[in-house]
Amino acid sequence: MNKQELIDSPISLGSYNQFIDTIIDDSATGISKYVCVANVHMLVEAHWDRSFSKIVTDADLVTPDGRPLTWALRLLYGIKQERVAGMELLPDLLRPAAKAKLPVYFYGSNQYMLDATARYIAGNFPELRIAGMYSPPFRDLTGEEDVEIVQKINQSGARLVFVVLGCPKQEKWMASMKGRINAVMVGIGGALPVMIGMQKRAPLWMQKTGMEWFFRFCQEPRRLFKRYLVTNSLFIFLLTWEFIRVKSRKYVFRQIAVQQNPFSN
Repeated sequence: MNKQELIDSPISLGSYNQFIDTIIDDSATGISKYVCVANVHMLVEAHWDRSFSKIVTDADLVTPDGRPLTWALRLLYGIKQERVAGMELLPDLLRPAAKAKLPVYFYGSNQYMLDATARYIAGNFPELRIAGMYSPPFRDLTGEEDVEIVQKINQSGARLVFVVLGCPKQEKWMASMKGRINAVMVGIGGALPVMIGMQKRAPLWMQKTGMEWFFRFCQEPRRLFKRYLVTNSLFIFLLTWEFIRVKSRKYVFRQIAVQQNPFSN
């Protein structure tokens, strides 16, 4: 799939169904890949942290999760890109995975949520095979633990690994596991608790108007206040600067073209 750079990060382009088909097809091969589900927070993190920027750049797919990203692609480059949000991506991957008999693995979160996930899948995706679930400790893994996790996931036969560690931790983990875990890894962040009903999702009108972040902020104001205050403001600033840069470059190219061929319209 083609990509378009947006504020220093490459965003994959294509229809929603193309993303689903690509992830499922790649999963069936057992080749190690990872998918970043990108929102405003991720792009701002990548802009300021060069090592994290490389992680996003090296991802096999970077889906435009946040509505502002699709607006930015249209504003800057005239690209009409569908939103590929983690909230829909997660259940929409589980359905074809169950049909294709692709085992899935859940890595991250806490044991309470993983247990709730197992119950939810049993009731809603009974044909889906859960290869395993693991809630890692809230600390850096030792070298031995790291090797053990890789062996456990590979031995489980998992073809899709859903990583629930939050940004940027889950992206860093997936990058460190590329070439080691024989599956497609997808960082789903906050999509899991919403899917299983532990958290509510914003109403449809808020999703369409780019206000879903505000709904989440109202649910967890203490945890998200600083993130949204800082990252949203920085995103607007960076997008404005990108707009000026892109439009200026187009203007320069037009002037050069006119000078080279003054009789063209």
